[in-house]
Amino acid sequence: MWWSRRTFLLGALALPGCGFAPAYGPEGTAGRLQGTILIDAPQDRNGYLLVRHLEDRLGRAAAPRYGLSLALDIERDRMAVAADNITTRFNLIGRARYVLRDMEDDRELASGNVESFTGYSATGSTAATQTAEADAHERLMTILGDQIVTRLMAASGDLPE
Repeated sequence: MWWSRRTFLLGALALPGCGFAPAYGPEGTAGRLQGTILIDAPQDRNGYLLVRHLEDRLGRAAAPRYGLSLALDIERDRMAVAADNITTRFNLIGRARYVLRDMEDDRELASGNVESFTGYSATGSTAATQTAEADAHERLMTILGDQIVTRLMAASGDLPE
């Protein structure tokens, strides 16, 4: 126990020496993303859910400095099939491509792809299955949005001020 506390303390003291700074701290660069990214209008419900989550995390663009374009691809896979060929569980596999660009000259500043999945059960009533599917879509957009924000935060040090 004593050794683990000592190792943690030594590690914590060494972090400032290696250039580590909290993303939203005084020396962090992620703060420049807050309220400066204008996200392209969503095309469907999944896009709306993703944009809503990104705006919750990054703030709405009051004075847009950067533009963010998104492209979504969602697949539904049957995961559990009963003996009578009825699917009882589905997975939603989501892929999102994002491109962050400078609003002044439309230059691409950061881009990438993120991917994840969620699942839902289809064993209840029709209403329960539809509700479970809608919830799975919302969870998937939250996961993809968090991954995009994390990548943008990591790239924020290379963005023009």
